[in-house]
Amino acid sequence: MLDNKSALFVSSLLRQYYTRAQGIAPRDIASREFGFGDFEKKIAFRHCAFKDEKELKEYLTRNAPAFVSYSSAEYQRPAGRPIESKGMLGSELVFDLDSSDIKLACKAEHGDGWICGKCLDAVKGQTVRLIEDFLVPDFGFSDNDIEINFSGNRGYHVHINSSTVYGLDSEAKRSIANYIAGRDIDPRSFFPALGVRGVRLDGPKPTDAGWGGKLANAVIAALNKGTDALIALGIEKSYAGKLYRNRASIILGITTGNWDKVQIPNKAEFWSNVLNSIAIAQSSSIDRNVTGDSSHLIRLPGTIHGDTGLIAEKIGSLAALKDFDPMKDAIAFKAGTIRIATQKVPAFSMGGAQMGPYNNEKPELPTYAAVYLMLKRLATLL
Repeated sequence: MLDNKSALFVSSLLRQYYTRAQGIAPRDIASREFGFGDFEKKIAFRHCAFKDEKELKEYLTRNAPAFVSYSSAEYQRPAGRPIESKGMLGSELVFDLDSSDIKLACKAEHGDGWICGKCLDAVKGQTVRLIEDFLVPDFGFSDNDIEINFSGNRGYHVHINSSTVYGLDSEAKRSIANYIAGRDIDPRSFFPALGVRGVRLDGPKPTDAGWGGKLANAVIAALNKGTDALIALGIEKSYAGKLYRNRASIILGITTGNWDKVQIPNKAEFWSNVLNSIAIAQSSSIDRNVTGDSSHLIRLPGTIHGDTGLIAEKIGSLAALKDFDPMKDAIAFKAGTIRIATQKVPAFSMGGAQMGPYNNEKPELPTYAAVYLMLKRLATLL
């Protein structure tokens, strides 16, 4: 639990922040449900509604909640309860990408409770791939349809604001998530002659749309990277070496749809492994419950995340996302320094400066860094 002294101090900073904050109301605010949390529970209560930004700001300034969430759905009666009585008007399609859902080697070093630069880079990469590899080419969404927000902690939220998804029910949205996650894809849909003797194995080309093209490009990329990349796709070491030595002719074959030169045993199992590998690499961090649950509440952009003290920052475009560094670009409390008592803290970068490691020390840090460690329960206010 966050100690009382630290909680009171951070609450005072939140109140100051919301006094100055501008432009934090979501589109069509009067149709949105809101929920609020304290330092121990992200949504302690919900079913709240506000008629405009002025009313929302007055609430935030008066109460300084640690977490502010809102509905991706719009309702006739957003404060109604139970949820079935609200009168659904429609809902955005939302993807929640979180570094805690990605298998990363760095977690063996710092555990699941800490977030390092590699964690943040990995989930940003997943977010870029979600947009570039799926949402734009496979579903045809434009830049104007896509809104990208930093969650304030471990990842990113991608909202699709388009009339084509507004009326979709939860089942339809889950189908989209399942496609992106590569579920229930049969390799025989790409390789009709898979397992048939004496017939040329025709397959997808890199220029093909959808998962076929992704599969072809993934195998070509592995061939260009080397034997380790091929082994990672489930190919035995001896076969991986042979494929790598003959990669030029194999790649040429794949580009024309001729996969006969990819000579390995257990091809059906191999292609399933490749598909699963691509799906995990590109889609495992998508929170399917958020995508499929229209009643789910998600972090309100422009508000403070109660586990970090960082802003759930709006990101203007995909190009801006690629340059975005949350530990520099989402800092809220920039004024002053404070002294804290730390537990064991790994080295970290924040505000463009390297800090730590600390081990039961009493450093004087920039306010934003001290608040970050306090909210991570790794320090207390002195």
